Amino acid sequence: MSANDSVSDETQQPGQAAVDRELVEAALEVARTYARGDNHTVAAAGRNADGRIVTALNAYHFTGGPCAELVLIGAAAGQGAYELTTVVAVGDGERGVIPPCGRCRQVLLDYFPEVRIIVGHGSELRTVRVLDLLPEAYIWADHQDD
Repeated sequence: MSANDSVSDETQQPGQAAVDRELVEAALEVARTYARGDNHTVAAAGRNADGRIVTALNAYHFTGGPCAELVLIGAAAGQGAYELTTVVAVGDGERGVIPPCGRCRQVLLDYFPEVRIIVGHGSELRTVRVLDLLPEAYIWADHQDD
């Protein structure tokens, strides 16, 4: 499978983007290989507009350490990947795809307003716009002076 190939699920609705299976597998591989103990329990993967895949792990800390999706944004920037088009997070212990928390949804919307997020369970994965996960969203850019 090439970097731009996607495989759709049976649950894909008309107008809905296909699920990027390669991206899901990249996140699962990071979780299987590097998630250790209580400090690193969620992996994320993002596809940049140029086709590159960037991966990351959360950094749990009782003070509110960053989720995997937030670490992913920094890791992507550190690799010059500033145009994430699709993001997925998965849990350790073969928990599968997990949706982003509210904070991550808002940050992803602020950084990448057009990003798509892979959500769902098992064979019923689907890809949705981040804005669809935040009805009545606060759009930070709309409240900034030009």
